Order: sequence, then C-alpha cells, then structure tokens
Amino acid sequence: MKPTIIYVADDDEDDRLFISDAIRKLDLTIKIVEAADGDDLLNLIELENTEEANILILLDMNMPRVTGIEALQTIRANDKLKHIPAVMISTSSDRNLIDEAYQTGVNAFIKKPNNFGGFVKIAQALQTCFFDSVRS
Repeated sequence: MKPTIIYVADDDEDDRLFISDAIRKLDLTIKIVEAADGDDLLNLIELENTEEANILILLDMNMPRVTGIEALQTIRANDKLKHIPAVMISTSSDRNLIDEAYQTGVNAFIKKPNNFGGFVKIAQALQTCFFDSVRS
C-alpha cells in the first residue's frame, strides 16, 4: 500500500500545529510535511516522488512570498503535480477569492476554524473524502 503524505502550507505556526495534530489524532501513519508559505511548499513537493504516495495538499490562501493561489497555479501547471488534490483552508470569506481558488483548481475550500475541535472535524472530513477510498 502506498504511504499517505499531507503537505500543510500555512504561515501561522499555530494553525499548522493544530491541523497536523488533528490529522495525527486520526491516523499516526500519515506523514505530514509542513511549509511556512507557498514557496516552501513548492520546493518541498518538487522533491517528492508523487507516483509512490497518496498525497494531499492543504494550503492557506493568504501567505507571504507565494500565496496559496499562486502556489496552486504552479502546481496545476506542473504535469508531475497537477493530479494532486488540494484543499484551501483560510480565514477569508471573500467570495471573489474563494471563486478564484476554485477556478485555479482547488478541490475544496474550508473556512478555518477557531478551535482544535474544528480542526479535528476537518481532519475527519479529509480522511473520508480523500483517503478512505485509496486505503481500502
């Protein structure tokens, strides 16, 4: 069975910790790779053998250097990476930005919660939507 890797790109260290801990609470076998911004994400994912793992990208919309949408544009333009599902998690509720995220190719947009329980619910939904089918 292929390993599962989740890339978590968010400039807020606490939010990265919350989502990573919520995912680990559900499944300790998932490898989590954290990135502080879209540029770090792109550098890290470029090193990955994307054919040998089940990969999911979680990214914040508003990050310094390279935003979530800019990183997603680069990912969707790369033949090696464009098949990887991506979920945008953001505090933004700007309809235009959300529409832009979907037009760029995000698979889902989730409003960032303000407590750990909300992050656990997101992790459960991600497991159901993206990993249950590839692990059975």
